[in-house]
Amino acid sequence: MAHLRSRRRLALAVPVVLSLTASLGFLPGAASAAPLTASATTSADGPNLAYVVNTRTDHRTIESVEKAISAAGGTVVIAYEKIGVIVVHSANPDFGKQIRAVRGVQSAGATRTAPLTAAGTTDEGAAQMLSAAEAAKVSRTAAAGEEPLEADQWDLRAIGADKAAKTNPGSKNVTVAVIDVGVDDTHPDIAPNFSPSQSANCVGGKPDTTYGAWRPVDAGHYHGTHVAGEIAAARNGIGVAGVAPGVKVSGITVAEPDASQLFYPESVVCAFVFAADHGVEITNNSYYVDPWLYNCLDDPDQRAIVDAVNRAQLYAQKKGTLNVAAAGNSNDDLDSNALVDASSPDDSTAVTRMVDPHKCFDVPTQLPGVVTVASTGVTGAKSYFSSYGKGVIDVAAPGGDKYQIPDTPSKNGRILSTMPNNQYGFLQGTSMATPHVAGVAALLKSKYPWASPAQLQALLKAEADNPGCPTAPYDGNGDGVVDATCVGGKHVNGFYGAGIVNALRAVK
Repeated sequence: MAHLRSRRRLALAVPVVLSLTASLGFLPGAASAAPLTASATTSADGPNLAYVVNTRTDHRTIESVEKAISAAGGTVVIAYEKIGVIVVHSANPDFGKQIRAVRGVQSAGATRTAPLTAAGTTDEGAAQMLSAAEAAKVSRTAAAGEEPLEADQWDLRAIGADKAAKTNPGSKNVTVAVIDVGVDDTHPDIAPNFSPSQSANCVGGKPDTTYGAWRPVDAGHYHGTHVAGEIAAARNGIGVAGVAPGVKVSGITVAEPDASQLFYPESVVCAFVFAADHGVEITNNSYYVDPWLYNCLDDPDQRAIVDAVNRAQLYAQKKGTLNVAAAGNSNDDLDSNALVDASSPDDSTAVTRMVDPHKCFDVPTQLPGVVTVASTGVTGAKSYFSSYGKGVIDVAAPGGDKYQIPDTPSKNGRILSTMPNNQYGFLQGTSMATPHVAGVAALLKSKYPWASPAQLQALLKAEADNPGCPTAPYDGNGDGVVDATCVGGKHVNGFYGAGIVNALRAVK
């Protein structure tokens, strides 16, 4: 599950937004091409793959394209007519090429490179579980009014969330949806604030709202439960506390149920639309969309992925949903001219390629209007793994760093939160930084209920504390090698964006 990010997303920098919008604005619509008819070759000799077919949003076009899909050997899984995205399965090896020539189709491509099986997050390293004995030791240090394990939550104190909870813990009218591997809503720290009516399983691209469908398939799918606790673990005298312990949290499962835990585009499209249509105010996206770490617009399949997910997240924004995403754990400079991507595609055989992050996008992090989040450790320095980039990172937040050791009972620089089966554990990554930002955004939405997504993002930045670029060369792991270069000034820079979010300032 290398794609899970514990992770990140920054508001899209203007140059990137413009290049993305301009590029997608000229997607080949093939308006002059003849419609595909049933007489076209529809070989079914290839692997059964999933596709997204992106069209104009009028019903007549979608109906015509659906007929062409059938004629080309495709089966419609679901059509999101409001955004013009159709999820399709086909074993025709020429399906993508054929359907891109159909009138009304603006982009289309395979969402995976491996065949469908019966049926990416961004945390860095393995989880470290807190044993019962260790939990008892931490509990003995709890101060009056603190949760039993709060002494290990240096991250809450770093952004003033412990004090903020005494002023305004957040409103029950605000929901943060955790788009992830599933959320264990039976956990005693999550159950009081969980919203079943705003939860679903979107794996495969079609929402399943059967009660409990949002739960992780096993304890190994722990990422979403950890994230949910960081956001909204209740202050109920049990375990830990969340950044916004008074708001609601929901779970929208998008990860494949197998060990890969991959986040395919059609599942993420479903999640954004579902969240928007069910009144979710904020989504937390601690992952990147598989199978490509960076989706390059000169490739028709990757272009279609960017188009489809962007349509869905923009739809959510228009419905009033703020999308917060992790920047990633590759220590990549997202404002550089070239990066090495050696992990894509991650569902088959990866190939090493050079990509330009201004033309090849980390999705959903680099999409317009999405809040991109970098990670910091207990000292406030950039986490050694966190990606960065001036004009890409919007804000930063505690995501943990094993090299930055806090003065806490467990002396663990990672983030402590909830785990399935009533457990607790430590994780680090931009995946952990992102829910801190989502939690602060929920506090802001509680205080300013009529704030739009753009206004919430502006408030997040205005209330942030920016330490500025480090004065000494950045050596995240202390091996004597410069690991990253911070560009920018005190107000905006590549490591922190507008700064580290501040929960106390948000409620005041």
